[in-house]
Amino acid sequence: MSGTRGRDHGEAAAETVRAAVEWLAAAAPDPGACRWEWERGPLGVVLLPAGRRWDVLIAPGDLGYATLEVLSRLAARPGPVLAGAGQGRLGFFVPPGTAARWFGTGIRAAGPGAWIAAPHPARAPAGSRWLVLPDGRGTLTEPAVLELALHEAAARLAG
Repeated sequence: MSGTRGRDHGEAAAETVRAAVEWLAAAAPDPGACRWEWERGPLGVVLLPAGRRWDVLIAPGDLGYATLEVLSRLAARPGPVLAGAGQGRLGFFVPPGTAARWFGTGIRAAGPGAWIAAPHPARAPAGSRWLVLPDGRGTLTEPAVLELALHEAAARLAG
């Protein structure tokens, strides 16, 4: 019986990865080339344009990790979160248009014209990894909830 549960869990995990791959690849100018590069490219990372399906708010590592901890309590399921090279920065995926309206000290915003280095959802190449995998349905973090989490995290770090 445990073998059946393991297989069911494995199938569910594989479906989650497939959905994440398709959702992310759909943001690429050439989704097929994106999938090919993830599967066969030497780096396992592709550049995806921000501003079409999502924007990304990028926080420094300490603040980013503290924010993710708070966000995990505030939101039923946060949107995708990407840890950058050396875990020095975390990128929170938010609705398109957020970058143009975001003002926050120490937070970088990637919107139209910016590109995000995204690893394959099932792999962690050197340099970056998904802390919260895209769900494939387009769930993104609400900017107001992220702002609350950032404020709480900053207060904790300052205290």
